[in-house]
Amino acid sequence: MLAVVKIAGQQFTVKAGDSLYVPHIAGKAGDAVEFSDVLFTSNNGTVNSGANVKAVVKAEIVSDLVKGEKVIAFKMKRRKGFRKKHGHRTQYTQIKVTAIA
Repeated sequence: MLAVVKIAGQQFTVKAGDSLYVPHIAGKAGDAVEFSDVLFTSNNGTVNSGANVKAVVKAEIVSDLVKGEKVIAFKMKRRKGFRKKHGHRTQYTQIKVTAIA
């Protein structure tokens, strides 16, 4: 079974057993989480979308805090002596999808 689920404003295509990185979710490693905002399901050729979807994606938190790559935003105006450097590392949570019910 395949599902498209909305997690923290982003859409992910998931199957049972998939492991993926999502924007940071509150919880510790080993906690079970459910995502009820399922947009689309496909099961052996049967497709449901919109209001017809009655599925819930169940997952387990594998790693509660994973930092992404460092992103640097550097601004500079030539001949003015203006330089500004900002950087950040986005925080993610690694989850493993256990079931789509």
